[in-house]
Amino acid sequence: MVLTRDFKETVKERAARDPAFAKAMLDEAATAFLNGEPHVARLILRDLVNASVGFEALAAETNRPSKSLHRMLSEKGNPSMDNLAAIFGAVRKRLGVAIEAHVVEAA
Repeated sequence: MVLTRDFKETVKERAARDPAFAKAMLDEAATAFLNGEPHVARLILRDLVNASVGFEALAAETNRPSKSLHRMLSEKGNPSMDNLAAIFGAVRKRLGVAIEAHVVEAA
């Protein structure tokens, strides 16, 4: 089956026009990171940055080069905790939300 639209573009456009979807993406990225899936968290964050903040604005807000941010959020990226916190903080601020972590019993 041939796809008529690029999946990443579809996600980007939806996150840009639907604040609830963008917030759900941020929640999913934070949950993935805290549950030991940093690879998944980076890729979700990359799509969310593209849809909300943009890498140039993120660079200005975090005082980090945009190319470095692109590498950090790539498939093989390895951002430091400080860089990851700055990225989460900038996206959180742009979306106007706070992030809270809650511990629940494992199934």
